[in-house]
Amino acid sequence: MNRIEALGAVIRDTRLRLNISQEKLAETAKLHRNALGRIERCNVVVTVGTLWLIADALGVPASVLMQEAELLAKKES
Repeated sequence: MNRIEALGAVIRDTRLRLNISQEKLAETAKLHRNALGRIERCNVVVTVGTLWLIADALGVPASVLMQEAELLAKKES
């Protein structure tokens, strides 16, 4: 698993752990639900600005999401 795939997985896992629907997270982050779905499935590369929007909507620092993605990518490689 590469870092981009890991970041999508971390965003999805965090959202699910917090029991937030994809639709609710997208609405809170001011994104279209389809855009969030593509990010979680790694069909697009998330920009830093979008990552901050998602992190804020999840209530976690973007740095935490990145760190978890780094760890997951290393673990899965």
